[in-house]
Amino acid sequence: MTPRAARDVLAAGTEHHLAARVCAPPVDGAANTAVIALVAKAFQVPRSAVRLAGGDTARIKRLLITGDSDMLARRAASLYGAVP
Repeated sequence: MTPRAARDVLAAGTEHHLAARVCAPPVDGAANTAVIALVAKAFQVPRSAVRLAGGDTARIKRLLITGDSDMLARRAASLYGAVP
């Protein structure tokens, strides 16, 4: 996660991670809130379905997304330009 970016973007990162860039600064949880909103929008789930499971103050975050696992896998694959 990169805070204070020019725009909010979620894209393919490494093999096991997505790369998130958010405009929000890393102050008082603002960047974490922005990442959750960005991931919820990208995966087309409500914000309440995305939870920060680790990395509160780290650049690498672990998020849990609840919902239909097949749909979530398709959305994740589409971010990488692949078909599951």
